Amino acid sequence: MEDDQVLNWCRDRLGTEIHVGEWLTITQERINRFATATDDFQWIHVDVARAEKESPWKTTIAHGFLTLSLYPTMRMPAAGAIAWPGVRTVINYGLNRVRFMNAVRVGSQLRLRSTLKSVESVAGAVQVEEECTFEIGGQSKPACVADVVLRLYR
Repeated sequence: MEDDQVLNWCRDRLGTEIHVGEWLTITQERINRFATATDDFQWIHVDVARAEKESPWKTTIAHGFLTLSLYPTMRMPAAGAIAWPGVRTVINYGLNRVRFMNAVRVGSQLRLRSTLKSVESVAGAVQVEEECTFEIGGQSKPACVADVVLRLYR
């Protein structure tokens, strides 16, 4: 698939939902590993006993940036599917907007939904922007909504 074919494939899907991922359970172990990796040991994330007593959620919650950092894992296509046909390399180019809208309690299920928001040709690549919604199982308000910018290379 040539670059113009990738561009056309993306343009044909502009404004549509292009990905709905699998549910992922947020465990205390994952939260603790993220705290260790980032040196963010705020008690609302890692102190289970204190969170049960003092937190408005009555449990620990995931770091907002933990939720956002799960984008690559959660954006992976289902087994046998291809995220971007004809594309060999996908580069994370950045974020245009991020909002953390709801706390992710330990034990919650997260799922990613992506809608193709914009497409343009740039030097040697196709640049796309996805509006990504991190849903929480059983909640009407998402954990996070972020506009992710990617560069697609053939």
